[in-house]
Formats: sequence, structure tokens, C-alpha cells
Amino acid sequence: MTPAAAADRDTADRATVAAQLGRPTRAMRAVAHRCPCGLPDVVETAPRLADGTPFPTLYYLTCPRAAAAISSLESSGLMRAMTARLATEPELAGAYRRAHERYLARRAEIAAVPEIAGTSAGGMPDRVKCLHVLVAHSLAAGPGVNPLGDEALALLPPWWAAGPCT
Repeated sequence: MTPAAAADRDTADRATVAAQLGRPTRAMRAVAHRCPCGLPDVVETAPRLADGTPFPTLYYLTCPRAAAAISSLESSGLMRAMTARLATEPELAGAYRRAHERYLARRAEIAAVPEIAGTSAGGMPDRVKCLHVLVAHSLAAGPGVNPLGDEALALLPPWWAAGPCT
């Protein structure tokens, strides 16, 4: 891809993400994952907002259809059940902790933010408090990195099946 084509794609991606969110993007660094329809569905964000505020959410889900489907999972009690499993399944807890560590390592590659050192997102590593973040992490990092994000992702309907969300 030529530099001009890459710049055009970046501009189009930013416009798409703004349309998906219904507001301008904040701290967007790059598209971290594309939906099967071809549009961005996860972006990687900077660890600080433009005003200097720390922003621990490295991977941000942008697709409104995926977000709505995940909200349905959250309201089903799935997060509570997943958190309970972390206390009784040591292998799962270890894999989830490793996902947390990889999340922190990737964020540290971008910038050190002492105010949020050791804090990832979504409740990692001890609980589940946001499936949106865990699914975004799974989509961005790929299968096998975040076990609970992978589980939630597997429960979602094909949000892209009706075509692009914007």
C-alpha cells in the first residue's frame, strides 16, 4: 500500500470509528482488528488521552452491533459466573493472569503511565467486570491469549452477518 493510500485508509477508518461511536475518536492509535465485513471493530488506543488523563483501556471495541451483543451477555450474569470460576479453576486463573500481563506489556511498549501501572482493563487479573474489553482484547491479540475473552467471543452471534454497521 502506498503512503497516500495508507493515509486515505487511516482517514476513512477514523471516520468509520467516529460514526460507530457517535462521537469523535479519542486517543486512537490504530485499527487493532477488522470485522469480517472489513470495517474496524477494535481500535488500539494511547495510554493517555490528549489532555494527559491516563487511559487504561488499550483495546476499545467500536462496532455497535458487537457491543450490543456483548451487553446481552453481560446482563445474563456471565461475568459473575466467570469471576466465580477464577476462584475454582487454577488453570483458567493462570491463563487470565497471563492475558493481563500481556495486556500490560503491550501498553508499556507504547508508553509508560505510572498512574495506571499494574492496572489493565476489564477486571483482569482477578475478576471480570467488562466483557467488551475482554472480547476486544481477544479480537486484537488473537485466539488463545485471553481465555475469558475467547469464551465470550464464542458465545456471540455473527454481528457482521447483516452487513457493515455504518
